[in-house]
Amino acid sequence: RHERIALETRIRDDYGIEIHATASIDEALAPDRRGEVEAEIADLRQKLNNLGNVNLDALGELEELESRFGNLSTQFQDLTSAKESLEQIIHKINADSRRLFADTLEVVKGHFQTLFRKLFGGGQADIVLDEGVDILESGIEIVARPPGKEPRSISLLSGGEKTLTCVALLLAIFRSRPSPFCVLDEVDAALDEANIERFVA
Repeated sequence: RHERIALETRIRDDYGIEIHATASIDEALAPDRRGEVEAEIADLRQKLNNLGNVNLDALGELEELESRFGNLSTQFQDLTSAKESLEQIIHKINADSRRLFADTLEVVKGHFQTLFRKLFGGGQADIVLDEGVDILESGIEIVARPPGKEPRSISLLSGGEKTLTCVALLLAIFRSRPSPFCVLDEVDAALDEANIERFVA
């Protein structure tokens, strides 16, 4: 009886459950129900064990994580904004680079064609970009036709023709963007007398 009163008091204080005094202890502990009650008790104990220890610092950790999440979210927004700003700058730089490259290429191409005809005493030359490719990523092909020959890539020209073509291109670049100094070391090595005279002229 004393144990029962102590248990009723504990259940009432801990869980707020009132056990009616009319319940018979003998009925509650009848042999046919004892096994059922013990099985339920064992099941509840197993569930409590599975829960593990209660983390009493969980609320403090939650506040710390929320604060860290807020800081990281702010940093992420800053990085996202910086990324968008950089992408806009890159887009503008690429647009300006395409325009400047196209303008410079046209000027160089005009000087190259003029100087090529002077060095070869005629013929034609051109600077060709790959079609259907971004101008900043396009390959550049030098096409030359010395007098009396078919147009061909610079790689198919003779050594002297290659040298004169390269000299024409180099001087065309210097003419479009003058340089205070230009040292052409042994540029005439692959040239014969007639081509050297044209080059000197």
